[in-house]
Amino acid sequence: MLSNTIFSKDLTDPFSNFAKEFKELAWNIMVEIKEREMGNRTNVDVLDTLHNISLGEIDRNHIEHLCPDSFAAGTDTTSKTLEWAMAELLKNPLTLDKVQEELAQAIGRGKLINEVDVSKLPYLRCIMKETFRIHPQVPFLIPRKAEEDVEFCGYTIPKDSQVFVNVWTIRRDSSLWEDPLDFKLERFWESEIDVRGQDFELIPFGAGRRIFPGLPLAIRMIPVMLGSLVNKFNWKLHGGIAPKDLYMEEKFGITLAKTQPLLAIPIPL
Repeated sequence: MLSNTIFSKDLTDPFSNFAKEFKELAWNIMVEIKEREMGNRTNVDVLDTLHNISLGEIDRNHIEHLCPDSFAAGTDTTSKTLEWAMAELLKNPLTLDKVQEELAQAIGRGKLINEVDVSKLPYLRCIMKETFRIHPQVPFLIPRKAEEDVEFCGYTIPKDSQVFVNVWTIRRDSSLWEDPLDFKLERFWESEIDVRGQDFELIPFGAGRRIFPGLPLAIRMIPVMLGSLVNKFNWKLHGGIAPKDLYMEEKFGITLAKTQPLLAIPIPL
């Protein structure tokens, strides 16, 4: 979905000659940028838009750095969010049972989910919000810079200071969240709090002009993938691990990963 959005071409299709290991995929991205300059197109994607404004502030060098960065960042954060969501469901079997029951009633057990189905799945949407809350993929949002001296909560932030927003700490704040370290979907069941940057206690994608540009794609892709996985299969943890013993420690980097990757076995229905 991400490569189609940027390039109008599925660079990861396993049945296509374009499907490669990631290092080769990065080269394919460069090739696609060069080929695009040589042909005329009628449809518009992200790459077309960048080329259309390349005579202004953005040149080809910027484009060649931006596209791989966007592709890598989008796939990394999406896959890790999906892994955390699956881990939380396998650690909380009752929650997994509830979402599977919702899926069975709304669209039928064993079926893949389409984007239009997500609006009929409030429990699944709560799972996504709680995953975004408790496992923010970028613990420190993209850095900001103060454009002028600012007084904030009794502190003076000088002009040109680099500012980091610690969303990892916000999600652990007991003044904002009851039992903040617990995975509890009920906190969102009748709540209007959303992840689109208007509710500052839940800003996994940031807010304002520097909000993560992939937000619309992420909030469509992840519920579809997660819902399809739990609706198509039953699951058990690898090695006979009990749900309560699943290791959930975090590993900090630019993104928030599991210290031990999730190993789970799909069981056909």
